[in-house]
Amino acid sequence: MSINTIFDNEKVPEAFQVPLNKEYNSYLLNGEIKKWSGKTAKVFSPIYAKNDQGVLGPVVLGTVPVMGEEDALEALDAANAAFANGTGSWPTLRVGERIKCVEKFTRLMVLKRQEVVNFIMWEIGKTLPDAEKEFDRTVDYIYDTIEELKELDRNSARVQMHSNVYAQIRRGPLGVVLCLGPYNYPLNETFCLLIPALIMGNTTVFKPAKYGVILITPLLEAFAEAFPKGVVNILFGRGREVATPIVKSGRVEVLALIGNSKSANALQSHHPKKNRLRLVLGLEAKNPAIVLPDTDMDLAVEECVLGSLSYNGQRCTALKMLFVHEDILEEFNKKFVARLKQLKYGLPWEKGVQLTPLPEPGKPKYIKELIDDAVSKGANIINENGGKTNHSFVFPAVLYPVNDSMNIYHEEQFGPVIPIISFKDIQEPIDSIVNSNYGQQVSLFSKKADTLFPLIDSLVNQVCRVNINSQCQRGPDVFPFVGRKDSAVSTLSVRAALRSFSIRTLVACKNNELNKGILNDILDNNKSNFVSTNYIL
Repeated sequence: MSINTIFDNEKVPEAFQVPLNKEYNSYLLNGEIKKWSGKTAKVFSPIYAKNDQGVLGPVVLGTVPVMGEEDALEALDAANAAFANGTGSWPTLRVGERIKCVEKFTRLMVLKRQEVVNFIMWEIGKTLPDAEKEFDRTVDYIYDTIEELKELDRNSARVQMHSNVYAQIRRGPLGVVLCLGPYNYPLNETFCLLIPALIMGNTTVFKPAKYGVILITPLLEAFAEAFPKGVVNILFGRGREVATPIVKSGRVEVLALIGNSKSANALQSHHPKKNRLRLVLGLEAKNPAIVLPDTDMDLAVEECVLGSLSYNGQRCTALKMLFVHEDILEEFNKKFVARLKQLKYGLPWEKGVQLTPLPEPGKPKYIKELIDDAVSKGANIINENGGKTNHSFVFPAVLYPVNDSMNIYHEEQFGPVIPIISFKDIQEPIDSIVNSNYGQQVSLFSKKADTLFPLIDSLVNQVCRVNINSQCQRGPDVFPFVGRKDSAVSTLSVRAALRSFSIRTLVACKNNELNKGILNDILDNNKSNFVSTNYIL
């Protein structure tokens, strides 16, 4: 097998070229874009090329700051000053004014589309269509969030009376949010945390993912121009050195992280008053597909191939286990392997490419270890070239038969390895889901309602989304995105995220002439940003 992860930069289409070996030494602190003069780290692409000396290696895109505890606490000071115990201009600002800031940021962000899309391809190996989709979906998410907040505010723009007590109930900000995004969706999933946190009146400290760092730098000016000082602070560095001291300080109210439970557990354990720390976490998943004997075979194969291998399987929502009934197993495996063979591999900007290099330097070795462990315990690689590597590229490996003695059965592989498990009794895959540490989603494949409904009724109490005859997925973004067990804490979606980053609060008074006079004065003269019946159109 050969895979062209070697390129000649002059042959890269001009529209997709990026600067190489550039210093990205800017960061955002307290409303100012500052220049970093300290320690830096190289940012490597998963794409390989020969240097001037003819030595093959990953392309060096540039360098970024390696910031530490002092810098982290300075950013935290700025965020706390901007929140000012809830009295700052941002948390007390009218909802309509916060919306205007987010709209301004989005307009400026759109101007950087091509630059950000190119960095998504170069930094994490995502295909051009997927990189463009990630950017455009993020913009749509922001505008959907704005509309949802308008609706939420309209529903709150009234004074209620119950049991002779007047009250106005709104959602208020929580405080300072530490935001840590993932490398597989470094723009979209990061902004699904950051934007609702901001628009609800919180202030933030944000550290980009380990991979997918440079793509944030074109947006620094947009953040600085659109938001008041201290509201958004963007740092670069290792999570251990930047995030840990922030949490240890106890001066952060929300940990918003999409990543793995090990990191989340380690971080939250450092907070001195854990009951005060709200968690908004998107974590691992081991989403299975259950392919039943009465399935539409071609549909099931297509959805399972896409579900397990979109972005090389590097999605928390990817199908990571395929349970296939023994009566149709031989046909399914044959068609699955044939469909996989049709997938084109290559560089991210090449037309029609679906399989690309992996951004994590250690991932090919890890994938090999999973495959070797499974093979040593009785599994076979049933597809041609399965598991073969060329530098950062790993050709997908389909493993069968897989059982619960193998690491691949239990671990979230987050890469191009597809374990297939035969079952005779439907209780076998159900027991696997019940005993799993994860509980995000499942996909069921069958043509008969009578086959599906008992599974639906039981599995909705084990996972948070049951997909019928389709792969697991996050969208549409208006639907809840959540998980049980070790897969998530809190709910993310356009509507739910606004609630995850806020708290219900109210102003109340007894019904008497004095209080009615005060309320009327405040409302008639538009004196308060909280007690208000202003209606956002």
